[in-house]
Amino acid sequence: MTELELQQYLLREYPQENARCEWKEFKNLKNSFCGDEKDDVISYVSAIANMEGGFLVIGVHDKTLEIVGTDTYNYDRQKAILRVTDRCANLSSEELDIIEYITSDTQKKVWVIRIPKHLPKRPVYAHDKAWQRIEDSLIELTPERLNAILDEPLFTGSDWSAEIVPNATIDDLDEVAIAKARVMFKKVHSRIPAEEVNAWSVSEFLSNAGVMIDGGITRAAIILLGKPVSVFKLRPAVVRVTWSLRDEKQEVVDYEHFTAPFILTVDQILAKVRNLTMREMPGGTLFPEVMQQYDEYSMREILHNCIAHQDYTLQERINLVENPGFLYYANGGSFIPGTVQKALATHGPQRHYRNECLCQAMVNFNMIDIVGRGIRKIFNQQWERRFPMPDYEIDAAKKEVAVRLYGNAINEKYTKLLKENKELSFEDCLLLDAVQKGHAINETDAQNLLSRGLIEVQDDRYYISLDVARKTKQVPAYTKSKGVEKQKLMQMILQYLKNAGEEGSKRDGIYEYLKDVLPSNKTEEQRLRALGDLLKAMRVDGLIKTDGRNWFIK
Repeated sequence: MTELELQQYLLREYPQENARCEWKEFKNLKNSFCGDEKDDVISYVSAIANMEGGFLVIGVHDKTLEIVGTDTYNYDRQKAILRVTDRCANLSSEELDIIEYITSDTQKKVWVIRIPKHLPKRPVYAHDKAWQRIEDSLIELTPERLNAILDEPLFTGSDWSAEIVPNATIDDLDEVAIAKARVMFKKVHSRIPAEEVNAWSVSEFLSNAGVMIDGGITRAAIILLGKPVSVFKLRPAVVRVTWSLRDEKQEVVDYEHFTAPFILTVDQILAKVRNLTMREMPGGTLFPEVMQQYDEYSMREILHNCIAHQDYTLQERINLVENPGFLYYANGGSFIPGTVQKALATHGPQRHYRNECLCQAMVNFNMIDIVGRGIRKIFNQQWERRFPMPDYEIDAAKKEVAVRLYGNAINEKYTKLLKENKELSFEDCLLLDAVQKGHAINETDAQNLLSRGLIEVQDDRYYISLDVARKTKQVPAYTKSKGVEKQKLMQMILQYLKNAGEEGSKRDGIYEYLKDVLPSNKTEEQRLRALGDLLKAMRVDGLIKTDGRNWFIK
């Protein structure tokens, strides 16, 4: 859309400012995203979420919706979503989204942030305060509005997994699955005498396990204990896990589909994974330590979490993709804690679950726990094995959560350094792992690592410090990620333009010449922008000139 067309579109879709819509210029998000309270993005997100949810339009004039554009700094859409959920306590990632528009004629950028309504009984905070909008101002949440939120019923919607399946009976359940569930139930509920559990009828057992309600078979019962044919009674929901094997070229070389009863078929799914035996030589010993490529607890826990937290209303399958060096899990639905950092920092269970009945049944059958330790244990297992930390890929717009579980080490000397440095905590290693992978970390953590000399910063991006890179033999990768120094780049440009002669060269030609020595961890758009800034600086310094199309040596 042109600038005029975009303005007309925004006027149609977001015609006036109110409790559900706010227009803001925020020409530069570097200081406006998480800046001064009451006057930054996260404050307005809190205010809109604490009413009924709505939209924040960024890059437009506050009164007229004239397109002024915004510099999104180094935020892309996904990074910005993660930053919002990280800085806005209690904000649900469900329905949170950012829509980006760039005008075709003037290249101005506009963001529309779609903000979900607060969760029941949970006001949304920014800068440790809950905000609301009154006329044109933001104020702290009034006692009346706070009480209204706190008095809301906890469950405003139904639990899909607890719904009774019409015409389903005990005959739709697998006898072997029920027998295994009874054994697992006795392990979890050891205070109940085993003889008493054995004496229960099937109906009594299913009722005590929470998957039969008032004599009706729940959807949770079908998912965990149902015969394969019984899943048709859950249509249009999809109850399926697909395992696939990919080679180095990402081509599928094998696959298989699995369905209910998941209490049994999870073992069959995991048996498909080629969990190779590896031999590690720990420091200070001549005897190798034998271990499997993937930790069995982690493999099972992630798959169980996919089953427990899948949004079955999306009609999607769960995927387990076996790749060379890592396993990739993906399920439909939002990540209810919002971010992995929140999940790791939370001590205790989540306050609510998407499939409460299904989750509680899986607890009763010893498949998962709900005390909040599962994800942290997976990270600890990887840390102890000197393997990369799991990567959680949370896409709020597509409603998908994916996890990469790695089965090899990034760099043995690097991980050995982290493990042997007694001053580094688990959280430190988690952050350094993220930096090494080029992932974003928040500014407070970054400043802490910077002050201790573990990382360094250039062009608003963080890197493992040169000192750590030297100790871990990562100098080539370190140098490539940082790129060639500015003065050397200028010399290369001057030499290139000298060789080009009177015809000069367009920016694209100069970029093609330099691209292999520009920072490797930046996008092509970022490298082109940096080159453009450098060319302009050299022109101001009188080193080169341009006719608007080509560049020449002066």
